[in-house]
Amino acid sequence: MTEAVIELQDVSLTLGEGASSVHVLKNVSLAVNGGEATGIVGPSGSGKSTLLMVIAGLEKVDAGVVRIAGETLSGKTEDQVAAFRGRNIGIVFQSFHLIPNMTALENVAVPLELAGHRDPFAAASRELAAVGLSDRVTHYPGELSGGEQQRVAIARALAPDPRILIADEPTGNLDQATGRQIADLLFTKASERGMTLVLVTHDPSLAARCRRQIAMRSGRIEPALEVALSAGSR
Repeated sequence: MTEAVIELQDVSLTLGEGASSVHVLKNVSLAVNGGEATGIVGPSGSGKSTLLMVIAGLEKVDAGVVRIAGETLSGKTEDQVAAFRGRNIGIVFQSFHLIPNMTALENVAVPLELAGHRDPFAAASRELAAVGLSDRVTHYPGELSGGEQQRVAIARALAPDPRILIADEPTGNLDQATGRQIADLLFTKASERGMTLVLVTHDPSLAARCRRQIAMRSGRIEPALEVALSAGSR
């Protein structure tokens, strides 16, 4: 039986205070099995990206249990969560989030250095080659196209060999053809390495590539729609 590497039980989260507070997640329960590709869809403001941030330990929940790769995140300090995330979770954002004054090689090497990797630059070089950028290692983000920047971001996310790869609108800032290439890369690398892939997307064709699709609305998962979407993707 496949083990669940992501488990959320009755998770709730409110952002902001007083009159400006927003109940973003409302009693969300979710289990994602190891090696599974899961797409999260829904309208803007439905809580999709916040759900990803909770899985990554970047948002602390108000109530409920978040268990990732067998470890419960509540009760850990911020430093402990950051160290856990560095070992277990790779993140790809829509806007790349590369450090502008660092080369592609340096951007990929940073998380490896922080994790105490014995040869971070050699590992970073291998990851850049794996995403087709062996000839761009000394280039800065401003010298790279959007697609190339996202490849660097993917290499950075993959470099620590995490169990879980999460992506928030990974093709959102790219043209259709480049976005398709980036999607191919994400799915291929996750499959090759047996990683659990969770992605948020507004693109129905990208979501349809996932084995499972989850629909969110107003901070909740819509169970009936999840079943219908998953059945339609088979």
